[in-house]
Amino acid sequence: MAVKHPDERWLIAIDIDGTLVHDNGYLSPAVVEQVQRVRALGHLVVVATGRSASNAFPVIKDVGIGEGLAVASNGAVTIELGDHHDRGFNPVEVITFDPAAVLGQLIESLPNAHFAVEKADGSYLFHRHFPAYALGDNNIETPLDELVKHQVSRVVVLSPEQEVEEFLDVVTRIGLHTVSYAIGYTAWLDISPLGVTKSSALEKIRLQHGIKADQVIAIGDGRNDINMFEWAQAGGGIGFAMGQGPEEVKAAASIITSSVEDDGVARVLSGFEGILFTR
Repeated sequence: MAVKHPDERWLIAIDIDGTLVHDNGYLSPAVVEQVQRVRALGHLVVVATGRSASNAFPVIKDVGIGEGLAVASNGAVTIELGDHHDRGFNPVEVITFDPAAVLGQLIESLPNAHFAVEKADGSYLFHRHFPAYALGDNNIETPLDELVKHQVSRVVVLSPEQEVEEFLDVVTRIGLHTVSYAIGYTAWLDISPLGVTKSSALEKIRLQHGIKADQVIAIGDGRNDINMFEWAQAGGGIGFAMGQGPEEVKAAASIITSSVEDDGVARVLSGFEGILFTR
């Protein structure tokens, strides 16, 4: 049923990798169809990803969202979408921090890791090779000591020689109390300014649109989505974990949906009216 009053509007936050798209970047037509159906009802769908804005935008465009806001870089960057912007989007908030101290700790503990930083303008500096999809189009290889000389919105660490559990142990020992961070499926670490997460950016969007706290859905598959689930559930909303996610991610969610290969997002959204009926 279409929204007839602003109080009826829901905010639906959806991750990209492993949630909207498969590991190979495939976006299911069923997912696109359901995202568009729920948007046509008048609800607010917001993509919230760890990707940079430039890497996130093609997926946002392909899923059919051409206006509104989206969250990138795990909450450090919020973009406004629209054809009137040269690139189809424009940053409206970029939160940065000085990475020198945390990078110093990480370099000492993970001397063979690959490090990159996202600057305030969205460009990346990296000192050792990253997969082609990982960084934005504007990236420059640079000496390691150059990475600490800029205010950045994100630090990325890739340690391909380590298993995830070993990597988790190292990161836990380091502490990282002055920043926010999330660990991926592999030995991959995203570091954001302290207190900045997907959920901190989404809460600003929720308040801006006057959406009730208990009319929030978050859908994701990774450890950086746990804070989205906690945010949604704290206000009385719902967190959906994708079926292929790690056990700790599924344990943090309200409900486990199908895997990305089985169109878990489409399954959640196709049952949206059922969710409304139970409220």
